[in-house]
Amino acid sequence: MQEATQPLAGVLVAELAWYLPIAFAGQELVRLGARVVRIEPPDGDPLRRTAPAWDRALARGKESVVCDLRADPSLALAICSRADVVLEGLRPGVADRLGIGANDLPLSVVHCSITGFGHDGRHAQRVGHDLNYLGWAGVLEDTPTWPPVQIADLGAGALGAVTEVLAALVRRGRTGEGARLAVSMTHRSHALVAYRLEGDPGDRLLTGGLACYRVYPTADGRRLTVAALEPRFFATVCAVLGRPELAERQYGGDQEALARELAAAFATRSLADWLERFDGEEACVGPVSTRAEAAAEFALPPVAGEEVPLGAHTAAWAAEVS
Repeated sequence: MQEATQPLAGVLVAELAWYLPIAFAGQELVRLGARVVRIEPPDGDPLRRTAPAWDRALARGKESVVCDLRADPSLALAICSRADVVLEGLRPGVADRLGIGANDLPLSVVHCSITGFGHDGRHAQRVGHDLNYLGWAGVLEDTPTWPPVQIADLGAGALGAVTEVLAALVRRGRTGEGARLAVSMTHRSHALVAYRLEGDPGDRLLTGGLACYRVYPTADGRRLTVAALEPRFFATVCAVLGRPELAERQYGGDQEALARELAAAFATRSLADWLERFDGEEACVGPVSTRAEAAAEFALPPVAGEEVPLGAHTAAWAAEVS
């Protein structure tokens, strides 16, 4: 995204740094052009220690200010009071006790708190991580195992917060009023499956119930994704496999038997061979790419900026707000 088209140019975001959801949300706002100041404890955001490579990726383009919130939160409060947006991920009530909560800020500030379970209710003070939130939210019912990406942290929490913040900034542009936002990763994770509460078209339709919507190993140990839900797509898959007779069994009763026959066919050739054969065909078939392979083709333009040392901007901000 070119700087001239960045919609959040001129917007100041204060990020009370604390693990993955806040860091990811802040990085998305950087990508949209915001100036993000990362307010870190004296020993840094825990992400610096627990996942240094993740931290470097998500801190790119941000500023770093060190502030001991328990000893003296005045610098953090001054920065947050000047900000257009504050992202905060502390446990409910902690920011208020430290004197840097939403009610301590000007009403024009858009304050967004990302929490595990929200600020109210019996779960508000419950500790948890992504897997817990997904379990509570009913997301894991069909596939009770750990997902390959942190859906609650990143999708429900961070991107949910970005959506709320952007909407609040639009409203502030009309009214001049900020907002007090609370994003619950568990509630928003449940929203991802809530449309299924009244039933599915078929048993586990998109979570392993259908042979035409699965992942299959290839001869070289790689894997193909097959998402041929529509009959015309599945007919093409079967034709390319050399098994056109399988098409009529797409929605038949014995899906596991059909899956075994499809698996046997896919296991006869390498991933590259199958991709070549399916290239140009309307079949909804693709690879399970490695992260490196995917980055080479689909990565978004990188956020500008070098690695930011802890506290690199503390002195400058202290002088500016004094």
